[in-house]
Amino acid sequence: MTDTPTRNELKLFNSLTRKLEVFEPVREGEARVYTCGPTVYNYPHIGNMRAYVFADVLGRTLTWKGYDLKHVINITDVGHLTDDADSGEDKLEKAAAGTDKSIWDIARHYTDAFKADIAALNIREPAQWSVATDYIAPMIDFAKSIADKHCYELDSGLYFDVSTVQDYGKLARAVTEEGEGRIDTVEAKRNAADFAIWRKTPPGEKRQMEWDSPWGKGAPGWHLECSVMGEKLLGFPFDIHTGGIDHREIHHPNEIAQNQAFCGCGSLDVATHSGAKIWMHNNFLVERSGKMSKSSGEFLRLQLLIDKGFHPLAYRMMCLQAHYRSELEFSWEGLAAALTRLKRIIMAVERLKEEVSGDPSHQKFTPMREKFAASISDDLNTSVALVALEEALAVKKVEGGAKRAVVEEMDRVLGISLFDLTRKDLRIRPKSAAITEAEIEDALARRKEAKAEKDFATSDAIREELAAKGVEVMDGDPLGWEWRLT
Repeated sequence: MTDTPTRNELKLFNSLTRKLEVFEPVREGEARVYTCGPTVYNYPHIGNMRAYVFADVLGRTLTWKGYDLKHVINITDVGHLTDDADSGEDKLEKAAAGTDKSIWDIARHYTDAFKADIAALNIREPAQWSVATDYIAPMIDFAKSIADKHCYELDSGLYFDVSTVQDYGKLARAVTEEGEGRIDTVEAKRNAADFAIWRKTPPGEKRQMEWDSPWGKGAPGWHLECSVMGEKLLGFPFDIHTGGIDHREIHHPNEIAQNQAFCGCGSLDVATHSGAKIWMHNNFLVERSGKMSKSSGEFLRLQLLIDKGFHPLAYRMMCLQAHYRSELEFSWEGLAAALTRLKRIIMAVERLKEEVSGDPSHQKFTPMREKFAASISDDLNTSVALVALEEALAVKKVEGGAKRAVVEEMDRVLGISLFDLTRKDLRIRPKSAAITEAEIEDALARRKEAKAEKDFATSDAIREELAAKGVEVMDGDPLGWEWRLT
């Protein structure tokens, strides 16, 4: 937008300070962002993907505000245990056990699947993907640099002593005298919350991924990866670190402790001592049936939504309708409502596709542009921003090129790709559908003819026939009859 965004300071909620803060970059004109990426041992579920929709909106907003964005997303292909705290098997090693595939093949397959979901949700690729196993030597160097003052060695590995840094757990606000409850006790640990930054391969075992180190053959801890890649690729302190709210309790406090040790930093009253100036977390996607879990079999991944006839961008719309810091409840009815809303927007945009983009500063759009800028600048309030978009589309008696320009500007932040979509694109054939699109269109043509002849009995019979085959006819569509497979 021309001058509108400059009138609104970008305010973001910092999980570390628990307050809204005006974004002021560490380096003028730059925005350096690190997002915790997936552990590539299985397909991501849609709850995982909410974190990347949120991070994408953040990145798009920073670009819209005029910052030179450098966004890094990591790929964890080693070190993440089956328990997010400090126990269990490595997730990749466990996934490879008992199969004829190597751990490297599994990591490559699920990395490709994750990137396919990123593309399907119209999430921009980061400036750099960082793969954990590409940074083993720097991880060992990082651990060596802090080992003397902050670590101790046990039979199972090198452990970080959390008592050696100030304000451990401040991000989570969950520290007690007994430590954090989700962390299992390891015999001989000094503190319950101490965590491994290097895990030794147990005697008599051989891992597919293991490396020599000063503490024996083994693999890095999950928390070490992000500290090292963040420092190497963005430098300490960088601007913003994002992730799901589940990372706020253990993973990110441990990452912060390592960053403090590496930098020789003190109290977390100075936010940049954490390694990043702002820590941001999206809330959970909640699904009541229990199918969100990967252990439940047919868990909710993006492909399942597609198989049931929902375009991936309906899920993006669903995410945008809620604030990233609020819980979002998933239901098929809610997803259908999001798809319907997206269709209505696409129908309105359809009229603008032949227009040449013009000057967005027409006075009729000023209230919508200001509303949009204010909402996005207020901690990425996309739910209000969507309303501003719809209000702009509803403006009458205005030059089409100006309206197109306004919608394009808003869409660059929301990332729906409105001018590339058609209603037909949003019509996904469910995997279980027993009727072809040609058969549906033929039936609708016969029904339209029957209605024109006031043969309502035949019209109703065709409607019921289609309903029996899972086709919902949506009368009242101003651009012609719409339908969807149920």
